[in-house]
Amino acid sequence: MNLHEYQAKKILKRYGIPIPDFGVAESVEEAVRVGKELGLETAVLKIQVHAGGRGKAGGVKFAKTRAEISSVAKALIGMKMVNQQTGPDGVIAQKILITKPVDIAKEYYIGALIDRERAVPILIASPEGGMDIEEVAHKWPEKILKMPFGFDGALHSYQLLRLTKFMGWTGEEAKRGAKIAQGLTKCFIEMDASLVEINPLVKTPDGEILALDAKLSVDENALFRQPELQAMYDATQVSSQEAAAKEFDLAYIAMDGNIGCMVNGAGLAMATMDIIQLAGGAPANFLDVGGGATKEKVSEGFRIILSDPKVKAILVNIFGGIMNCATIADGVIHAAKELHIHVPIVVRLEGTNVEEGRRLFRESPLKIQTAEDLKTAAELAVKAAQKNRKID
Repeated sequence: MNLHEYQAKKILKRYGIPIPDFGVAESVEEAVRVGKELGLETAVLKIQVHAGGRGKAGGVKFAKTRAEISSVAKALIGMKMVNQQTGPDGVIAQKILITKPVDIAKEYYIGALIDRERAVPILIASPEGGMDIEEVAHKWPEKILKMPFGFDGALHSYQLLRLTKFMGWTGEEAKRGAKIAQGLTKCFIEMDASLVEINPLVKTPDGEILALDAKLSVDENALFRQPELQAMYDATQVSSQEAAAKEFDLAYIAMDGNIGCMVNGAGLAMATMDIIQLAGGAPANFLDVGGGATKEKVSEGFRIILSDPKVKAILVNIFGGIMNCATIADGVIHAAKELHIHVPIVVRLEGTNVEEGRRLFRESPLKIQTAEDLKTAAELAVKAAQKNRKID
């Protein structure tokens, strides 16, 4: 789960990371009030969206006078940002962050994430901040420092010495930089983060080191331990389908194809999408209903799939391990009746109580095709989608 910049900054402040004072506004009037409260004569205003590249998209602007805060806020609040990260539908900024401009002498990058290959958290740092770290790593790999750290979030003194030397910090700068690094790694572990990033981390002409931007992503599987962070979830930053899926504990990701997929298990869902592609079709979504899907979950899954106008057929692929195939069959039939589903449905069931599930489909008055293997099911779904598209 991603947090907004202002939320990430609030968290990082607790860990002793120096951040210029800021406020958040949802209206022009509120923006003006925040500017006055912070005593700003000039200001930086930044849209709060779950995507990078805000500056290039026009989502970061300067107000050169206190009076300009109002007009700049009006332009930014409600702005729709569209770039490669947001996808063609874009995201809308409901809030803006307001802070004072900072004179910058030097920009740095510092962040923490999980190294999947070594299964350890690592600190990543570079004296080249203010740009995509991936680009720095590609062009100047020697300017990237990667240091594993423990699951207690602590950095050893020799690691801090190596970091400060690599970043070119000396004297008081080194002490400040080391404190920031220690706060960042501690935050990473205690917040169950998958990513903590400060870019840019800047040095001012008088030697201060400040975090001007912040990104914090949390492992969703750990949210039960993080009720405060869970409450920071912003449904406006995802599609209506994804927001509905989260409400019913369904894993949903929209895609560009026209065959809706309902599957139990992430691995099986990916295999299902692959075999649809092999059969000449394209999946419209990834939807994992989980191992213990109820009739209500199945109905909501269909509702979410059908809210995508591109869907011309639906493939249901269930392996009943924990799941009872008869329960799924009952749920599919119930959903088809309740939602008046008119697009073709192809179902492949296997596993626990499969014969009962297949019997329920055979005896149903609904036009639901069944298949005993996934290859056949995918071919039937692709054929049905192509036929339905021609009819439309």
